[in-house]
Amino acid sequence: QVQLVESGGGLVQPGESLRLSCTASGNINSAYIMGWHRQVPGKQRELVAFISGTGITSYADSVKGRFTITRINANNTIYLEMNSLGPEDTAVYYCYANWLSAYWGPGTQVTVSS
Repeated sequence: QVQLVESGGGLVQPGESLRLSCTASGNINSAYIMGWHRQVPGKQRELVAFISGTGITSYADSVKGRFTITRINANNTIYLEMNSLGPEDTAVYYCYANWLSAYWGPGTQVTVSS
């Protein structure tokens, strides 16, 4: 079992930045792919970014150049640095970890509004 806890969500204005954190506990190791999805009510959950234990990253086209995902294996923590936020980034952001099984955090709300 792996437990994930996100933090860092909140309300920001367009153009501002926000950093999300996700810390894993339990049977986590560097073999797990970790990353972020987001979901808006009434829409499917979509992949935002993920990072492997060796630091390989991938991003959704909608966030490339604005979001950066990083990982500290020693702390079992990943971060999502989000810059130039716009109203379209408003969503609940979910941390996940996937290897032999997939695990999800409870989510953290990000609202971008003036």
